[in-house]
Amino acid sequence: MISKIIIKFSFILAFLCVSQMFSQEKIYNGNPDTSFETARNLAFNQHRKQAQDTLLFILTKYPDYHDIRSFLATTYSWDGDYKKARKEFAYILEKDSKIKDTWIAAIKNELWGDMPFIALEMTTEALKIFPADAEIVYLKASAQEKTNNPLEALSTIQSVLDKNPDDQNAKDYKVSLNKALRQNSIGIKTAVDLYSKVFDPMQYYTLKYSRQTKYGSIIGSVNFNRRFNENGKQFEVDLYPKISKGFYAYLNIGLSNSFLFPDIKYGAELYKSLPKSFEASLGFRTLKYTTTTNIYTGSIGWYNGNSYWSFRTYLTPGDSGISKSGTLTYRKYQSDAENYVGISYGMGFSPEINQFDFSGNEATIVDLKSQKVNLSYYFTSSNKRNAWGTQFGVTHQEISFDQGNYFWIYSLSLLWDIKFK
Repeated sequence: MISKIIIKFSFILAFLCVSQMFSQEKIYNGNPDTSFETARNLAFNQHRKQAQDTLLFILTKYPDYHDIRSFLATTYSWDGDYKKARKEFAYILEKDSKIKDTWIAAIKNELWGDMPFIALEMTTEALKIFPADAEIVYLKASAQEKTNNPLEALSTIQSVLDKNPDDQNAKDYKVSLNKALRQNSIGIKTAVDLYSKVFDPMQYYTLKYSRQTKYGSIIGSVNFNRRFNENGKQFEVDLYPKISKGFYAYLNIGLSNSFLFPDIKYGAELYKSLPKSFEASLGFRTLKYTTTTNIYTGSIGWYNGNSYWSFRTYLTPGDSGISKSGTLTYRKYQSDAENYVGISYGMGFSPEINQFDFSGNEATIVDLKSQKVNLSYYFTSSNKRNAWGTQFGVTHQEISFDQGNYFWIYSLSLLWDIKFK
């Protein structure tokens, strides 16, 4: 505790000394190495502005002290001020183009600043000076991927592995690129609901095909259900079009000629990324049986490191008022978004999730009391080509034709997706 106080006091004292020099002198006259070390300590201890002021002051007398200017540029990158960083890196490279660390930092600055084409040009120039350098080749692959050329990026990263097969970063990146190139997938899902009384087991099967495009993803599926000793199928299409950075939509339409599904269903929802790693959405669903049911939905999600929290609600207007349901979900991600464990808890009955032909009794059905808990586990193969998932849920739900009495529903589902180019 005492040592922390001493360190903090040292930083404050150093800053006061530098501030005093600023007020008295316009040209730096101290020891540049000592002041550089002070500035580094300030920068690494959340006093970035003071560190930058110190570095700029040193450069008034030592403009070609490249380590100082490079560190200054790096602090600008940390702050997201990529234009300032670019200017400082360019100054150094114009004076001395053979500093590899500066090339690497400058290229990373362009990648972080969403300027992949500039980064790609810089890697080409850098490789003329440092031919086949593994670090720069790796950055070239990153730039190629960000310019929507994953095939070229794969070829580039393979050149690194040809010379050094044990390069773990390159091996991991190759796996990631192969995953990105597998823009098609076929999936199978099977599920069953077991009822404690009244109903026989209900079975659900889905066969789907999905494709990732630069405009978003598209998913076509055939759903087959066996319920109430009857069979039925539904054809469905889901779209996730990209609108702009951090802003996308969800569109859905489904058709069926079986009473086990709506004759037609459709919906839309808008998703927007918010500050502090939040995301919000707002949309609707419409189910058309003999009558039409409109459902309004919205969600709020929050990413916190490898954790994700979300809450979704469904509001269904009816003659007796508005029926409400909501689900709180938590996920803990592992290596990526396809590897996680999750748990959710929900209350209320939603016809979006429980699609039945209500035969004109929607006002009664959607107001049913219900509580549910669901556990899930999703994982992929080491090469990310295969993905599996399993869910187990327990629901305590009011009986529609005997309100006040409940049954238990035990749900189990399994799924498998295989991805290909």
